[in-house]
Amino acid sequence: MMRVAVLGAAILSAATSPAPAQSDQEFPFGLEVTLDAPPKPGSKRIPNLEIDDKGSVRLELWCKGGTGQFSVAGNTVIFVPGTIEDRNCPPDRAQADDALVAALAAATTWSRQGDVVNFAGPQPLRFRLNTN
Repeated sequence: MMRVAVLGAAILSAATSPAPAQSDQEFPFGLEVTLDAPPKPGSKRIPNLEIDDKGSVRLELWCKGGTGQFSVAGNTVIFVPGTIEDRNCPPDRAQADDALVAALAAATTWSRQGDVVNFAGPQPLRFRLNTN
């Protein structure tokens, strides 16, 4: 009975321990980033990406939302969009959302300096880590 209690305490401790600190040079696996851009007129939303430890992404854009997948090797990055939900968006926000997804898919390299993650491609993108 004592072994079960000790084992349970160890599992609980491991489950509630904070995640190991990530280097400010590593790809932000397991983190959320927000596009470094102002909200669109009439909205407070700013696009963000929730990137899990395996590169799966949940996108919340200016209006649309969806999924995708990052593959990273060194400073090379590939983003493959998944299903994107339309959500009956106004045309200007739908167009901005489509352009952002296309820019992510066209990015070929990435870099990180502290809380800033940059994607380089035909249209450079800058995201900030959500640190709150």
